[in-house]
Amino acid sequence: MALTPLWYGVYKASKYVLYPLSWIVVAGLLTLLFACLPVTPRRTTRIRRFAFCTVLLLLLTATPMLATTYIGALEMRYPPFIPGSESNFDAIVVLAGGIYHKGSLRPSDEAKDASRQRTACGAELWRQGLAPTLLLTGGDATVFRTGPSEASEMKRWALHLGVPESALGLEEKSRTTYENALETKAMLGSARILLVTAAYHMPRAVGLFEKQGVVVTPVACGFEAQHRPQEAWARATLFDFIPTVNALLLTTEAVDEVIGILVYWLAGKW
Repeated sequence: MALTPLWYGVYKASKYVLYPLSWIVVAGLLTLLFACLPVTPRRTTRIRRFAFCTVLLLLLTATPMLATTYIGALEMRYPPFIPGSESNFDAIVVLAGGIYHKGSLRPSDEAKDASRQRTACGAELWRQGLAPTLLLTGGDATVFRTGPSEASEMKRWALHLGVPESALGLEEKSRTTYENALETKAMLGSARILLVTAAYHMPRAVGLFEKQGVVVTPVACGFEAQHRPQEAWARATLFDFIPTVNALLLTTEAVDEVIGILVYWLAGKW
């Protein structure tokens, strides 16, 4: 069942509470708050504790070595797909990765890099003749459905990559991974599919699709980590321990996925 605009809005807003940057900002604000109050020995202790928590959170979430460990633990679940000599499937299903909306500077809506990358992976599988249909799945992800579907923007990219319109299918109702699975099941039944999405997102996606009875062969693309965690630590250099914005983004993606898996598991959907 699709979420109503109210609950979908709550769902999207609640995710910000879980993001590492939100934790860092809260710890920093608490430090500032107690620093602005009259000084007492007790408040001084609290200021030191909150300042320590702020720095610790920053190091735990924005250090490249730690961030790649978090994301790598998710990505190593499904290694790169290698087709066999008799690999034939009913469809290639590509999950959307978001779109950029048009505005005063951006002349038109366009697929985000993640959506383009996943579409390119799906198009390559189609060119290899592994399935006759490339199904692009993802609806309008805005709260009040005021924008285009993500699948429609991915279609434009697929056509640009040379996939004919006759080979393309669109699923434009879903807004979450769970809804991706529900709508794909409704369209394809118990078909054997190649499921294409980001490597870190694959564990959650496979679990949700298999729960619906879809026969899934995962095709992970867009690996963020270069090596498995244990290999990465063995190859680490000093630069891997200097905090960066990109590392914070990777940690955020990993936290988002783990929370998503936990929520769907508790709801009995994963």
